[in-house]
Amino acid sequence: MKIAITTRSFANLDSGPLDFLREYFSTIAVNETGRSLNEDECIGLLNGAAGALAGTEKLTDKIFAACPDLKVISRVGVGLDSVDLKAAESRGIRVLNTPGVLADAVAELSLALIIDCLRKISASDRAVRTGEWKPPMGNLLRGKTVGIVGLGSNGRRLAELLIPFRVSLFACDVAPNEVFARHLGIKLTDIETLLKKSDVVSVNAPLTDETRHLLDASRLAMMKEGSILVNVSRGGIVDDAALASALKSGRPAAAGLDVFEKEPYSGELARMDNVVLTPHAGSYAREARIEMEWAAARNLVSALGV
Repeated sequence: MKIAITTRSFANLDSGPLDFLREYFSTIAVNETGRSLNEDECIGLLNGAAGALAGTEKLTDKIFAACPDLKVISRVGVGLDSVDLKAAESRGIRVLNTPGVLADAVAELSLALIIDCLRKISASDRAVRTGEWKPPMGNLLRGKTVGIVGLGSNGRRLAELLIPFRVSLFACDVAPNEVFARHLGIKLTDIETLLKKSDVVSVNAPLTDETRHLLDASRLAMMKEGSILVNVSRGGIVDDAALASALKSGRPAAAGLDVFEKEPYSGELARMDNVVLTPHAGSYAREARIEMEWAAARNLVSALGV
């Protein structure tokens, strides 16, 4: 049985997951380009494969039609917005992911971006490197009101990390864990109220038809003057063009972004001093990445019944 690994960095940190797969599959085609594959490249790699270990590359109905042997897609990650789920379902392709594995990695990056924006760490670094020695005045996280958009595993872990800072917590979610919210003292509310009351807003929701451009120009304008927006979830939940305009008005005053509508990103936000950017690195903590690859590999073996 053949499988294909379309994600660009599988087993780079630990050969264990790949060695594990070799025990079950006679042929393993690997993405060796070091980048995300396009449609035609995916078709070439997946030709004749029964299973795929996928990253963030787009897996479309065109690919599925050209690869009739494909039965299982195991995402090395949580988000499923890169897979045409309706097309996969119509062709009998099972799609799996690794929920919960990345909670620590993503939540810690959320917290890091929040503190960076508040204390202007990246801006200070850039200034010192150019010979400027003028400490910028920042703000404490302690005592702030933080709004978490999406109270799934990543949002819940972020809430736990924030507790020692003695913040007030708001959250919105289509199906919130009310027991967890009560335990941590999180006030559940709607998105509009959250935006109006929060000093810091962290986006931790999945990208769906309902959340696409959830934070558009009208909702960004609801944010408090001087507030901070962080997005480590998915590009597309925040309207990047609208955010660039909003940042000029001070609502929000700064942003920390790990994800963008078009990646790699090179738009206006990359030229703004009040924005901290990282290259979709939420899962790129060594321990989390290895754990996620093991989970995806086990999912594939189990789903193919080998």
